[in-house]
Amino acid sequence: MYSRFLFPLFILCWAASASIAEVIQTKSGPLEVSLVVADLDEPWAFGFLPDGGILITERGGQLWLVKNGRRTKVRGVPRVAARGQGGLLDVLVPRDFATSRTLFFTYAKRQRGGAGTAVFRAELAQDGRSLREGQTIFEMTKGSSGGRHFGSRLVEAPDGTLFVTVGDRGDRPSAQDLSMENGSVLRITRDGAAPKDNPFIGREGVIPEIWSFGHRNPQGAALDRDGQLWINEHGAKGGDEVNRVISGANYGWPVIAYGRHYSGRKIGEGTAKPGMEQPETYWDPSIAPSGMTFYDGIIASWRGDAFIGSLKFDYISRLSGAPLREIEQISGKATSRVRDVRQGPDGALWFLSVGNGGLYRMAPK
Repeated sequence: MYSRFLFPLFILCWAASASIAEVIQTKSGPLEVSLVVADLDEPWAFGFLPDGGILITERGGQLWLVKNGRRTKVRGVPRVAARGQGGLLDVLVPRDFATSRTLFFTYAKRQRGGAGTAVFRAELAQDGRSLREGQTIFEMTKGSSGGRHFGSRLVEAPDGTLFVTVGDRGDRPSAQDLSMENGSVLRITRDGAAPKDNPFIGREGVIPEIWSFGHRNPQGAALDRDGQLWINEHGAKGGDEVNRVISGANYGWPVIAYGRHYSGRKIGEGTAKPGMEQPETYWDPSIAPSGMTFYDGIIASWRGDAFIGSLKFDYISRLSGAPLREIEQISGKATSRVRDVRQGPDGALWFLSVGNGGLYRMAPK
């Protein structure tokens, strides 16, 4: 639930620099889209601080703090492998930030043999200008070449553990190999360890941090109002999926999939196989889904719905119902290559546009 008490802080934060980009017509009426931050270079993720500040990551390795209309470059970010889809990726502001000052990031870490998805923890200095006590608390155990399929989203579970999405790194069979982190959702503690109740704890030769596997490239993740984890992931040529993530489950990639390889060849054994989960919904053709949120804000008709950005078709997908289905495509000039979507503490829907290099706020007129 959004906090009405934080709303004035966000007014102060964005009003000084926000400008009306456009009015978008939706099934819930006209919505005003305001440009809050401009001139971003490949923005990847953003997060809200309890004092009204906003953190924004850029894939090239920059971290920005935006507050009271000013933008500050934050020092202390880890060295990233900024090639292909890799770089500085997600940011997570945990629930206890006001007392701990702790932040979490995912990034592509340079490793022997290439690069792999890693999780970095640090404290934000009181002046917001630097990260302190930074350390990589988790990384894939085997680096690989190429710049594809790092994932990579972070979600704080209701119990305070962290979900981390990891792509298959372009190595399709590895998503079925439980001795590797590739193509999985991981669950770790705030220190980077495997929680004792993870599904594969104690199984010889299995990565203990794995929560689910058989994923291709999950670039969106969020909890619904019941605390259930959902992800969206890129398919190949068709077959982008939304999945309800179950502990220990196998989501099939690359044995089953909707869509085909880019060459046109068939993928695996078809679209279903016993012991492998079906997606909640999928897209064909692919929309290249990314950031994801479940909404519970100021627009009553949206409450309980999921929102997912489309990098390919320049819109925000609204999904509703049981099972979830796309019921609306929200699009305008501002929604060019939407990388991240989040509900703000003010109850508005906020999103990052890679195409425009901007952070936007969407709310009723």
